[in-house]
Amino acid sequence: MKVLELKEVNKIYDGSEVHVHAVSDVTLDFHEAEFAAIVGPSGSGKTTLLNLIGGLDMPTSGEIIIDGTNLSKLKSSQLIDFRMRNIGFVFQAYNLIPVLTAKENVEFIMSLQKWSRKERDERTFELLKAVGLFERMNSRPSKMSGGQQQRVAVARALASRPKFVLADEPTANLDSKSATTLLEIMEKLNHEEKITFIFSTHDARVVKMAHRVITLEDGKVVSDDKRE
Repeated sequence: MKVLELKEVNKIYDGSEVHVHAVSDVTLDFHEAEFAAIVGPSGSGKTTLLNLIGGLDMPTSGEIIIDGTNLSKLKSSQLIDFRMRNIGFVFQAYNLIPVLTAKENVEFIMSLQKWSRKERDERTFELLKAVGLFERMNSRPSKMSGGQQQRVAVARALASRPKFVLADEPTANLDSKSATTLLEIMEKLNHEEKITFIFSTHDARVVKMAHRVITLEDGKVVSDDKRE
């Protein structure tokens, strides 16, 4: 089942002295349960494309359609609500709320969505067990390693059962062992929950594990390697 469509998407940044075509005529489809990596050199447009897909930025032209909804047709408040219900984010810098425990960070989006206490607890416990941090649920980010914080971030991204998860360089700040553990967890959850994962990455481990590798150069798709 198709969950995401990009149709001739362009993103141009116009400044007084700079004209940058960050994403150029990108047309792609993504289906349920894909595990895809977007790769390319620095400045190729990977993060910009991920931000466009996630509704964090709007294209200059073209369409981004998620589960039948065209993002550019949504008002600001509608976009925020849509993003919260359909898209999970995993950032390079973790972006956990420092004053909240691991459990509170994971259940935060569910609280905003008015899930019941019972539903939140069940889902949070399930995900913290899945990422191997059930025993650390009452720890705050400052008391956890980088790898543990990123695993909490993955659990948070999956909490409300989004259509897909966008992961921007999720292993960049992790040591080799932590990065491998994190990727294995994400691959397992991708398989079990049928949630599409789209990575922006330079990490060869992510590329090796991905079922599809999309290469960008100068904002353009130069190859789309589907391995299944």
